[in-house]
Amino acid sequence: MTRDVTGETKWESPMQEAEDLRRAGKYDRAIVVAKKALDLVEKTLGRDHPDVVKSLDNLALLYKTQGQYTQAVPLYVRSLVILVKALGPDHPHVCASLENMAELYRATNRPKEADALDRRAAKIRAKKR
Repeated sequence: MTRDVTGETKWESPMQEAEDLRRAGKYDRAIVVAKKALDLVEKTLGRDHPDVVKSLDNLALLYKTQGQYTQAVPLYVRSLVILVKALGPDHPHVCASLENMAELYRATNRPKEADALDRRAAKIRAKKR
């Protein structure tokens, strides 16, 4: 993994900047910076590496926060695919990803799809008890 002199990976700084901008309500700028972080992690580790998931989820959250659901959906889907491939279908991180997608589907008036994802997440949680 490529780190700078501070020990951070080269995408951690833009990811933190995007998060700070999101918290400050500067969504347009946060999206630009989040895209930069995603590009850096993809170029460094590859498009399907598990560390790409955090960047995908951060960017999806920014789009969702602005009501840009059509941009958020494919990012959450890609995140879920990477997690399932890397961790298996019953991992707790997969559960969180399913819940993120379910919430987004509810916001886009897709209750049946949201309910299906919630049921799948509940089964994962039940297995971990």
